[in-house]
Amino acid sequence: MTPLRRYRDIVLVVLLLAVPFFFLRASIRRPEEMNAVDRTVMRVAAPLQYFAAATARGISGIIGDYVYLVDVKADNNKLAYENARLRTKVREITAVQVENRRLLRLLGLRETIPDEVASAAVIGKNTTEYFRVAELTLDTSGVAVRSNMPVVSLEGAVGTVMRVAGDRIDVQLTVDSGFGVDVVVERTGARGFVRGVGDPTRYAVRVEYVQRADQVDVGDLLVTSGVGCRFPKGIAVARVVRVTKRDFGIYQEVDAEPTVDFSRLEDVLIVMADPKDCAPATKRRSRVGG
Repeated sequence: MTPLRRYRDIVLVVLLLAVPFFFLRASIRRPEEMNAVDRTVMRVAAPLQYFAAATARGISGIIGDYVYLVDVKADNNKLAYENARLRTKVREITAVQVENRRLLRLLGLRETIPDEVASAAVIGKNTTEYFRVAELTLDTSGVAVRSNMPVVSLEGAVGTVMRVAGDRIDVQLTVDSGFGVDVVVERTGARGFVRGVGDPTRYAVRVEYVQRADQVDVGDLLVTSGVGCRFPKGIAVARVVRVTKRDFGIYQEVDAEPTVDFSRLEDVLIVMADPKDCAPATKRRSRVGG
């Protein structure tokens, strides 16, 4: 190290130690005791102190805002989680309430049916060129379900039992071309016979053997008459959507749509009526209107 560099370092150290000393000395003196050196030091120190204070306040504000934002973000995350949890809870409670109302209505339907019933759930639907069938599974094992037993839901007649394999049941729907049931127009008492159309693209039925003189209008509700396949009397079957009165013949042409929304069918009741008392639909047609 050269003497010049050594002296330079000594001078820098002395200045670094002296400057704070003079600043401190000048700041603690009373104004009347200050000399020219003290006043010069204070004039030089004033802008430096202002700059240092402003810098310190800015850094403190930035750090404070950052800490605040971190806390706010944490609180927002907690609130978002709590909000999502409460929304899920509300959906669960709403679903339970809807299910309870549905079960109460199903229980009310059970009480209106004089015969013993068994509950079942829809597990599938099958549509072919010839059949419209729903597949069920019993809620309770060991129930003696047999063919031709009526099947109903909250909205009305669903169909009749076609096949039974243990707790698995195939139901011929009211819209199947092989299904038929005696009905009356709820408003006027006019008699008819509802038969499924069998259209694989839509759910529809037609009403046969309606006398041309009978009053049937669009919107009329068709309910079971109690005659035929042991359907309880007064069960909704279909609602009239089109009426064509012919100028000749004894019958008018009536189209209807089932009251049951088969696309949303979930739960049904099987009426445990004795199928031996149920005559085939083809034999009942001749007695309709009598």
